[in-house]
Amino acid sequence: MNMEKILQDRSGAKCELCESSEKLQVYSVTPQRMNSAEESAMICEPCLSQIENKIPVNPNHWHCLNTSIWSEVPSVKVIAWRMLNRLKNEGWAQDLLDQLYLDDETFKWAKAGLPIEKKAEEQIKHIDSNGTLLQDGDTVVLIKDLDVKGGGFTAKRGTAVRNISLVEDNPEQIMGKVNGSQIVLLVKFVKKSN
Repeated sequence: MNMEKILQDRSGAKCELCESSEKLQVYSVTPQRMNSAEESAMICEPCLSQIENKIPVNPNHWHCLNTSIWSEVPSVKVIAWRMLNRLKNEGWAQDLLDQLYLDDETFKWAKAGLPIEKKAEEQIKHIDSNGTLLQDGDTVVLIKDLDVKGGGFTAKRGTAVRNISLVEDNPEQIMGKVNGSQIVLLVKFVKKSN
């Protein structure tokens, strides 16, 4: 029996994280010792896209972990633990993380798949036009009118952009919503709002 069939049977043809039955696929939980069903999970495309950072993590989507942390499948628990660690700034996620039990071997596996934390001096810093450090969730104000390419409008000076996201690999760019459109902004054209 192939792995996909084993996982389909184990999961009841549902995502083992959020229980969606749409666009399911086999996800191998790294690092793997052997390519087996015990080290894999059946998950949906929205879960996979967020796990692999193809789209921004939507904290509301991950309330499903409230159920999946009780799974008897170690690979599902590992994924849940990793996602809860990424969301631990959310109060509910930290509460679930405190409830989740992993045996020593599973805990080592979960930790082994986490990205290595960069030292503070190696981390990319996003600095606004006034030299102030920006963080995810900050509110910034535009310091000049900006033509929004592809948006067909001009973002006016003084416009507040709330709940920004930092572009991880580019210290000169942030993302935020202006006039209902998600756009990329250059940090040199914004200042942090107090």
